[in-house]
Amino acid sequence: MEWTAPVEAHAGKVRELTIGYEEKVSKVGGESILPLHFFDEGFSPNPPRFALEVWDTEPEGWAEWVLEPFGDAVRDPVEWGRKCVDFGADLVCLKLVSSDPAGKDASPDEAASLTRRVVEAIAVPLIVYGSGDEKKDAQVLPRVAEVCQGLNLLLGPLVKENHEEIGRAALLHGHSLIAQSPLDINLMKELNVGLCKFAPPERIVIDPLSSPLGYGMEYTFTIMERTKQAGVISKDAMTQMPIIADLGTECWKTKEARASKEQGLAWEGITALSLLLAGANILVLRHPETLRALKELIS
Repeated sequence: MEWTAPVEAHAGKVRELTIGYEEKVSKVGGESILPLHFFDEGFSPNPPRFALEVWDTEPEGWAEWVLEPFGDAVRDPVEWGRKCVDFGADLVCLKLVSSDPAGKDASPDEAASLTRRVVEAIAVPLIVYGSGDEKKDAQVLPRVAEVCQGLNLLLGPLVKENHEEIGRAALLHGHSLIAQSPLDINLMKELNVGLCKFAPPERIVIDPLSSPLGYGMEYTFTIMERTKQAGVISKDAMTQMPIIADLGTECWKTKEARASKEQGLAWEGITALSLLLAGANILVLRHPETLRALKELIS
């Protein structure tokens, strides 16, 4: 008796989102199957996209094996971004850490000017994260959106406290939004409901926060998995957005990753693969060797 594997078909579909401008464009999302379920009835038009991380200031305290691939480029975000593209990154993720009021407290104009230089210098679309200080981000990110008008950045994080101010400015100037909530699917949906009062849902990417292997990764996995299942299986409109996993920073600050290069690559690689299986559409990495290994794996 011949056995035929069961095939499932789902009613929902993740919205497709486009990042970038002119010839520098990348699409994410659009799938009607669960992560890597290519045996099911449905489609996944866009593969997972991998970004490498760039800071707007020379990093301090990073392990030498993380800095080594980039050399002196870590002193210049523009050159650093170009190196990421050379290493095969689908996207570059610029982090405006110098705008943090607890650090250098760079001005919104400084952050916006640098972002414009980076996005024009690289051959792939740009993701931009603020410092994570909700009040300062509400000053910095609208200015970044204005100075980079029409360049279709993926901009965030937008949180409950500042989502309207940043979101309206980003949309006005032609960008997409990263909605960030703290590892809670109900808080995630609440934020998305608030955003969708003025923002098209197809311009939103979900960031549920990413924890590394050994430090809460199972919580991140569960939230991403539930989000994807709710969108694809149950047609929940507030979970049918692509998901971004910003995991590189969290992985490389663990004591294990700082102890040796081999452990660091394993920590980032296992975390990334796990979150890919959970449903992440965009993964933000730090080390080019992790990027290469993951691209080879899913090819």
